[in-house]
Amino acid sequence: MIKTAITEMFGIQFPIICGSMMWLCKPGLCAAISNAGGMGNLTAGNYATESEFRDAIKEVRAFTDKPFMVGITLLPSVRITPEHNMMYTRVCAEEEVAGIEVSGAPLDKVIGMQGIEMLKKSGVKLFHKLGSVRHALHAQKVGYDGVYALGFEAGGHPLDDDVSTMVLTPRIVDSVKIPVVTVGGISNGTGMAAALMLGAQGVMMASRFVTTKECEVHEDIKQEFITRQEYDTTIFGKSLGMQGRALKNALIEEVISIEKRGGGFADLYPLISGDRIRDAWVNGKVENAPFMVGQCIGHIREIYSCQELLEIMTADAENALRSTAGLLCQE
Repeated sequence: MIKTAITEMFGIQFPIICGSMMWLCKPGLCAAISNAGGMGNLTAGNYATESEFRDAIKEVRAFTDKPFMVGITLLPSVRITPEHNMMYTRVCAEEEVAGIEVSGAPLDKVIGMQGIEMLKKSGVKLFHKLGSVRHALHAQKVGYDGVYALGFEAGGHPLDDDVSTMVLTPRIVDSVKIPVVTVGGISNGTGMAAALMLGAQGVMMASRFVTTKECEVHEDIKQEFITRQEYDTTIFGKSLGMQGRALKNALIEEVISIEKRGGGFADLYPLISGDRIRDAWVNGKVENAPFMVGQCIGHIREIYSCQELLEIMTADAENALRSTAGLLCQE
């Protein structure tokens, strides 16, 4: 058993958290991860109305009595408005969810300090996913309960400081007094052990949960992820001021080509829209969407249930931690 500040804070068995994933982190997968002893994630952006969002929270609770996170992404969006983000925050406070993962801009800058105060009054733990020490210090200053240290290896939108997980985790651990969770490049027990050795109190994964039995993704996508290697992702979107890491495929090659010749948002949006990603998860067409996955794709070789994944990861992490103790010379 591995006990950390994260397992103690939330009363969970394993210090393993699912990160937000648009169209995938819905009640079924969220509850499966929480029931397995980790922290599931319900991604708020999947829901267009307050009633849909509130019903999704209730659905998770019908499947599990364990804690789970809600992911709120505060990045520029065509579909998700500032009013949506205010609604997501208010509903999380009213429903007293266990915690919130904030991605992108800080909640206090987008909604205001009243948003943080409302959540804290309801007992909701607040974590910011970020990629620098300066942002971690801000999160601590305004009252976040912890931070997710997002390294450059991660899928999605790593900060353009381009600092790796190995460097970022201990830098943030050394700089703040609140718990740090490692994100980026984590998909197995040895990676989890490494994060703990660097001072993290837990790990967050997203890409690895795509290839679980409970994730509602076309089987062709899961098999594609299993065959890919660590060098099969690339960075795109720098011309938009919001870089992303995605799986290399025909669509991403086209996106990068458009960027190189100076194409703008109007040229790129039809290729990188959320609807395209949502459809691809269902139809299994692996060349037709920007799959926002990390370099940890090179470690994914099996399709496990969430329960199997978390138990295997933790056992491997425990073995790795024990083995490092054997490196010490006994005089």
